[in-house]
Amino acid sequence: MWRLNESILGDNEEDDLFGGQQALCSLSPLQRIYGFAACLLAGLLCMFLSIIVFIKPIKFALLFTFGNMLAIGSTAFLIGPVQQLSMMMDPVRVYATCIYVGCVVLALICALLIHSKILTLLAIICEICALIWYSLSYIPFARRMVSNVTIRLFDTEI
Repeated sequence: MWRLNESILGDNEEDDLFGGQQALCSLSPLQRIYGFAACLLAGLLCMFLSIIVFIKPIKFALLFTFGNMLAIGSTAFLIGPVQQLSMMMDPVRVYATCIYVGCVVLALICALLIHSKILTLLAIICEICALIWYSLSYIPFARRMVSNVTIRLFDTEI
């Protein structure tokens, strides 16, 4: 309770790996790392299993999308869900986040409601491209570098 009061009153000047949110969470730092690792490994396992069922695009889309959401959500264990959402809505990556979430929803709609294999595969391709572009937003100047390489290779701009 003392740590919560310090955090609310601002007396705690401690800046650590977890962004000062440690006192507001009931998980210890070790439990957070275990949660992050378990969620990330489960996401990677789902993505790997989706490759095995690639012949069936609907199952592929479900496993791949679920794996992506687990992998991206795993960082919420480290920095907290509020900080994760605020980083996703940062002006630098808000468009990439919206496009990625839209592609995830589109892939799930194509897989679960429409049951179209071709549309599901197209939505998954869009989802992968959006995930790459979203991930590049966390690396300084990565999107600009990819744009410059694309311009030089294909004489076009993203």
